Amino acid sequence: MAGTGGTETYGAALARLRAAQKSAKGVSLYSRWVNRPAGRLLAAAAHRAGLRPNHVTGLSALCSFAAVAAVALARPSWPLALAVWAGLFLGFALDAADGQLARLRGESSPAGEWLDHAVDCAKITALHAAVLVSFHRFFDLPGEGWLLVPLLFQLAAVLIFFGGLLTDKLKRAHQTSAPAPAPPPSRLRALALLPADYGVLCALFLLLGAPGAFRIGYAVLCAVYVVFCAAFSVKWFRELSALNASSTPLS
Repeated sequence: MAGTGGTETYGAALARLRAAQKSAKGVSLYSRWVNRPAGRLLAAAAHRAGLRPNHVTGLSALCSFAAVAAVALARPSWPLALAVWAGLFLGFALDAADGQLARLRGESSPAGEWLDHAVDCAKITALHAAVLVSFHRFFDLPGEGWLLVPLLFQLAAVLIFFGGLLTDKLKRAHQTSAPAPAPPPSRLRALALLPADYGVLCALFLLLGAPGAFRIGYAVLCAVYVVFCAAFSVKWFRELSALNASSTPLS
């Protein structure tokens, strides 16, 4: 039923999306219970409107980068906090929707996947750059060392994103047998992954109306990302090393 957005009802599209969800393994509680369901609603609406997955990716980029620009250009306030969070929230939900729409329409493609990841990488990098600009322009910082926090956060966030993506690609490329059935998703693991979820970072911007609270919350979350980055890097390196050790040498 791919490409039937003009005739399929919203409810029918939503039902098909519910039946074709990706595994929840390695997904935090926010993505599982908030972002994916929101993306599902948006994907069904986009399908009904006849939009293509790349159109949804473009809408995601528009919402995300509008919010990023607002962080860099406007003085922190409660209205700005709400507007930035809304833009980031909607951009993240649309980011979940484009992949769901691609599966619904049967239009998954390497080019679409590349575009999705390129937008993700750009928005992660730009968001922390915008915080750096805002810190410099609008915040009463205790010292100039605070300007290093967004740079450290940016580094950790990009390494987590790129490292996880590359590890997944390399593991699939070196897979010599059918993958084992995935174990049931762990709720405890989903809870532990929550601090590193992009949706939690988006919610942090609701504190922009109180610059001091935002600065402290941002620094704490930065420290959490650094710890996660170190732990994930060790885990991924060990997994890939195990693949190398188990591979058959060429004769």
